[in-house]
Amino acid sequence: MTWRWEYDPDEAYVIGGAPPAFVAEVEKQADELVRAAAAFHLDGASYQEAGPKGNVAHVPGGFFLYLIVPRHECLYVHQATYL
Repeated sequence: MTWRWEYDPDEAYVIGGAPPAFVAEVEKQADELVRAAAAFHLDGASYQEAGPKGNVAHVPGGFFLYLIVPRHECLYVHQATYL
């Protein structure tokens, strides 16, 4: 399995209606966070400890809430707020 990120529950719910430039910033930051998580959790699928807590990432124009789940090798974007 390879690390990835996705909108949870789906893109329309999380970021629907936001300007394309903001969406691009969210997706760019999510890509960077996934690379960092993959480097930190080298074998995420066999991760046995408590998972990291959710966090906030600030991007130009707003912010988004995310959760990293090492056993899924996935970063879930739960909410995006455009200011």
